[in-house]
Amino acid sequence: MVDAQLQRRASLSLVIGAAVWGLYWIPLREMNRLGIEGTWGVVFFNFCPLLVLLPLLIWRRVDLWTRPGPALFIGLMTGVAMGIYSTSMVIAPVIRVTMEFYLTAVWSTIIGVVWLSEKLDLRRVATVAAGLFGLFLLIAGASDAAHSAFGFGDVLALASGVLWAFGAAGMKRWPGENLLATSFHQFLFAVLAGAILAQMLFPGTNPSTTQLLSVFPMAFSGSAMFLLPSIMAIFWASRVLFPGRAAILMMSEALVATISATLLLPEETMTIMQWIGGAIVLLACLLGS
Repeated sequence: MVDAQLQRRASLSLVIGAAVWGLYWIPLREMNRLGIEGTWGVVFFNFCPLLVLLPLLIWRRVDLWTRPGPALFIGLMTGVAMGIYSTSMVIAPVIRVTMEFYLTAVWSTIIGVVWLSEKLDLRRVATVAAGLFGLFLLIAGASDAAHSAFGFGDVLALASGVLWAFGAAGMKRWPGENLLATSFHQFLFAVLAGAILAQMLFPGTNPSTTQLLSVFPMAFSGSAMFLLPSIMAIFWASRVLFPGRAAILMMSEALVATISATLLLPEETMTIMQWIGGAIVLLACLLGS
């Protein structure tokens, strides 16, 4: 009975946490509108949770150095994934990069076979085939009218899915790692990845102290009150649930992102072929679960 209750709590936590991610693009675009140019909003938004996590680590006397390997690996993979995924949301169509990120099911299948010695069966082959075919339709269906030509943002979205798949595999391989430590590393590497991309893609756009202070209330409240709890909920639930169930429940992000972007960003509409491709990508998530 206790296990069943734990499973239900983890499932609910994962659905809610992933759904929050579906709205993640909104504060990033809003900071951009308020003068934080390029992808510096990504850096600042992911930096704010560190202001909460660092005092908690000190208060709870969490040791980051005795056995840093697993937590560092999970944080590196998921943190860089978050940094480049966030960047792709700023520079590319929100709906499409969300679909591309969910090719994680394909990469997780490959990683499971190669790294975790899982059996390669027909279902896993179908997962890879469906995901790659969906990606082909997302790319081939692009049109100038939809402002969706394949570009660097799509590359970042795809790479973020690969890295997140490695991080998720690490969470399942080392479920005993301290949640505060892995979350701290995750946000730290997200900040570093975002800063590097901001310097590369938008040189000379470093925000001033005045600009940062003007958006600090929005960034801190949004990231510390919503993004940080959602990340910790996803990390915790991923240790409790079987990978298949977790993959299905995390699709709440794709649902929320698609609805919100369709309502608020009508200029980012996709072609019918791209919608079909996105649906096939989500089908690959189900196959891989």
